[in-house]
Amino acid sequence: MVVGVLELEIQLFSSNSLKEKRRTVKSLITRIRNNFNVSASEIGHQDLWQKTLIGVAFIAAERRFSQSVLSKVVEFVKKERRISLINSKMEIF
Repeated sequence: MVVGVLELEIQLFSSNSLKEKRRTVKSLITRIRNNFNVSASEIGHQDLWQKTLIGVAFIAAERRFSQSVLSKVVEFVKKERRISLINSKMEIF
């Protein structure tokens, strides 16, 4: 069993309040979960309205498959128009 963990630090452009941020982040997390069958949650910067930290986890039988799925998540987030990926950190255990 292999566990892949991904941390995504994201800048939100269209967010002018915590309410708008929550709506944008919730939508992004839902789309990540549905498209890639991974676990995802906001794990940091909850009090900042233009920045967020999202954690993604994936369990697989092979290291290569886990890394492939998490890399696709990163590419998906990079293509989003309302946000900018500041930093991503992937670890495979």
